[in-house]
Amino acid sequence: MEMMYAALLLHKAGKEINEENMKKVLEAAGANADIGMIKAVVSALEGANIEEIIEKASAVAAAPVAAAPAASAPAEKKEEKKEEKKTEEEAAAGLAGLFG
Repeated sequence: MEMMYAALLLHKAGKEINEENMKKVLEAAGANADIGMIKAVVSALEGANIEEIIEKASAVAAAPVAAAPAASAPAEKKEEKKEEKKTEEEAAAGLAGLFG
């Protein structure tokens, strides 16, 4: 995960994503700068359009969030109705106790 953060940080700063820069970022952050992993990440990102990848990831991540409120709305209504019924029943029981 640290590798991806380092790559994104370099991208955001406008720096080249290469082994040397990745190592510097990781060491500055106190993370393990495993040269084998650094080489793999740099190789995998070579020629990749990071802006496009970020946009796609954002769209995928936002889709379930947008659908979640619609799915939870009926459950909230049911809970509200149950609470109202309980309150009415409790009030009726309390009144019955008064008049006996």
